[in-house]
Amino acid sequence: MLYLISRYRNTQPRAPGLTYGFTLLEVMIALAVMSIVLVSVYRMHSQSLAMNTAARFYTQAPMLAQSKMVEIEALSSSAFPADSGEFGEEFPGYSWKAAIADVASEILGEVAADLKRIDITVSYNDDQFSYSLRTYQFNRD
Repeated sequence: MLYLISRYRNTQPRAPGLTYGFTLLEVMIALAVMSIVLVSVYRMHSQSLAMNTAARFYTQAPMLAQSKMVEIEALSSSAFPADSGEFGEEFPGYSWKAAIADVASEILGEVAADLKRIDITVSYNDDQFSYSLRTYQFNRD
């Protein structure tokens, strides 16, 4: 058995200084390919993080705007605040603005005097993302 192993083994002596390994060109090509791949992976990762942030905002913003709208609609028409604020520690970075205005319309006539337009704007990270909700409330005093 030993005879078979030694028979297929290269028994010629190597030249002095001859080593086996990768050439500089092979190493440089491998590094170039790896850097291209890593840059692509980094871009995809940063894009997926941005998409995740946007998806989370556009999921939570309508809920927050509707909850703030319900709070404002529950107030009497004389106590409507045109105000702004934040949603607290549960939703860091989220802020809201409320704007209440009278409706002016020739078509509606006297009814327009009893209508209020309520706009709620929910923002995230200093207006990086913004979501608006509008409704009208009829209040006959």
